[in-house]
This record gives sequence, structure tokens and C-alpha cells, in this order.
Amino acid sequence: MTVEAVQNIASDTLWTIIIVSAPLLILSMVVGLVISIFQTVTSIQEQTLTFVPKILAIFVGLLIFGSFMLNTIVDYMAILWSSFGEYI
Repeated sequence: MTVEAVQNIASDTLWTIIIVSAPLLILSMVVGLVISIFQTVTSIQEQTLTFVPKILAIFVGLLIFGSFMLNTIVDYMAILWSSFGEYI
């Protein structure tokens, strides 16, 4: 197995992780920003106020993006396992 092959696998793996995690991370950031603006406007400085909306948003995000995330990971693993003979 060459260094280039290892670098390609690592690069593809990192891009897959970024693509799979991006929808939930962006959703969490948007909800956090909205809650922070709400806290600033209303002068409510409760630290635990952001947890429940973020958890609910992540749950809804998993319901919406879960199939995309699973299909992306399964496709990547299928590609990785199908080319397993090249790496040995």
C-alpha cells in the first residue's frame, strides 16, 4: 500500500465526515444563533435555555437528513470495501 493510497483514503474519509456532519452542525449553529439573539433581546441570560431547542433541532434534523447521512456512509464503505483488493 503506497503513501498516496493512504492519503487518498484519509482525504476521502475526512470529506465524507464533513459532508455527513455538515447538515446537523449548521442546523445546530443556526438554532444557537437564534436563541442567542432571543436571549440578548429579552435580557434572559439562562445558560441552559439553548440545550432543549438544540436537542429538538438535532432530532428533527436526524429525521430529515438521516437517510442522506446513512446512504452517504454506506456508499463510501461500499466503495472502500470494493477496492480492498487494490490496497493489499
